[in-house]
Amino acid sequence: MTEEKGFFIIDGSGYIYRAFYALGRLTDSRGMPTQAIYGFAQMLLKVIRERDPSHVCVVFDPPGPSFRSGLYADYKATRQRMPEDLVVQIPFIKTFTQLCGIPQLEMEGYEADDVIATLTRSARGQDCRVVMVSGDKDLHQLIEDPDVVQWDPQRDRWMAEKDVLDRFGVTSRQFRDFLALMGDSSDNIPGVKGVGEKSAQQLIQHWQSLDGIYGSLDQVTPQSVQRKLRDHRDAAFLSRDLVSLKDDAPVAASLENFVGRPPPPPRHQTKKGGNRC
Repeated sequence: MTEEKGFFIIDGSGYIYRAFYALGRLTDSRGMPTQAIYGFAQMLLKVIRERDPSHVCVVFDPPGPSFRSGLYADYKATRQRMPEDLVVQIPFIKTFTQLCGIPQLEMEGYEADDVIATLTRSARGQDCRVVMVSGDKDLHQLIEDPDVVQWDPQRDRWMAEKDVLDRFGVTSRQFRDFLALMGDSSDNIPGVKGVGEKSAQQLIQHWQSLDGIYGSLDQVTPQSVQRKLRDHRDAAFLSRDLVSLKDDAPVAASLENFVGRPPPPPRHQTKKGGNRC
């Protein structure tokens, strides 16, 4: 894929967790854990060095529950509390982002994905191409050619509409209904019990949407799947509400707020052309 300017919206929280659990324990000379800091820094520097985005923002999950907990009290109830070894690294990660001259956002009551959805909608309204920097499949529902794509720099994997269709057998516009049927154990989203990825794919392919499935429920075969859908109807529509991304978070989404500003060079740096961060 050729390099293009655009608005690179980075899923900061997703990469923090990935680095923390993937890299194994790293510490500094004082014994403080550093693997999340290191992994996040590597990801952010890769974006800056390889893409040099004209507009950029790192989005973090805020502490505390989101509005989804009001919809479903058990939302994310199975998740363990954030390890203390990770908690202590978060302020350093945010400071590093600031020192890199990168704007950052978190919004109380909204998850990072909702802020990403809001920024994406706003950027499209300002005729700016969006690159969502994340490995999170929930964001696939926002992909729309040619204006919105997804890039995971750690795997160097790009996702456009065709890639979603090739991988999951459903379109990006159908993706939230696909997720609603399957559920998600990591977020404790119930879905339709007994309906996995293959069954969800076949149902969406045939009936196009969750509404289409339930509007023709008597025609769904086999009977065992029809029975599961009937028994878990409320869970299916609740799950769709939970996986749907809100694109109206109250953030100041003007592009002028997200122009990356390179920081001054470190004091010990004397060579020209050094890293921006």
